Amino acid sequence: MGKLIVLEGIDGSGKSAQYRRLTARFDREGLGYHSIVFPRYSEESSALIRMYLNGDFGSKPEDVNPCAASIFYAVDRYASYMTDWKDRYNAGAVILSDRYTTSNAVHQGAKLPAAEQPAFFDWLYDLEYVKLGLPEPDLVIFLDVDIATSERRMAHRREKNGTSGDIHENDAEYLQHCLDTGRRAAKHYGWRIVDFMKDGAEREADEKHEEIFEIVKGVLDGAGRG
Repeated sequence: MGKLIVLEGIDGSGKSAQYRRLTARFDREGLGYHSIVFPRYSEESSALIRMYLNGDFGSKPEDVNPCAASIFYAVDRYASYMTDWKDRYNAGAVILSDRYTTSNAVHQGAKLPAAEQPAFFDWLYDLEYVKLGLPEPDLVIFLDVDIATSERRMAHRREKNGTSGDIHENDAEYLQHCLDTGRRAAKHYGWRIVDFMKDGAEREADEKHEEIFEIVKGVLDGAGRG
């Protein structure tokens, strides 16, 4: 089997930027890998995700229960696995993923009271890794960011791209719940955490990248799962 490495974080955490840095580093160092990014908005398997995020099922994230919404995303992952990277993974490839099952834990678990989240986390694990047969990650890195920074970064991104944002991005209270839930999920599952801030100041992107790369290399060199 291969190795599955996942970068996770709420919107505005810098996750996608760090993912691009990580794949570029692999390219520079001649390290083989296969890249996947979820959700796959351009694919037919993401149709229900797009309807959900566009507000077709309700104007607030909570209008769709976490189990139903999780299945939307899980179907897209299953289609990706079966048609794109299953054979590569089984042949021993390194798979680098921007989001994964982990995003369901963060964004759908946030719809539940904290006391109910551990049971949801376990249900999600069983759904995707047992019943659907998707690979369990060897490493998940959660990029932790404060809400004020997240909102500022998202506002800049929307202005730059001329977009209005989806029902997740436009709900500040929901994003706070996602951050809190992500931290609980990290503890529950044993994810590695990389902080966006240090001593009250934003860390340099290169500094965070070096920390991420060293964690990834440790797993690839046989330091174990995490």
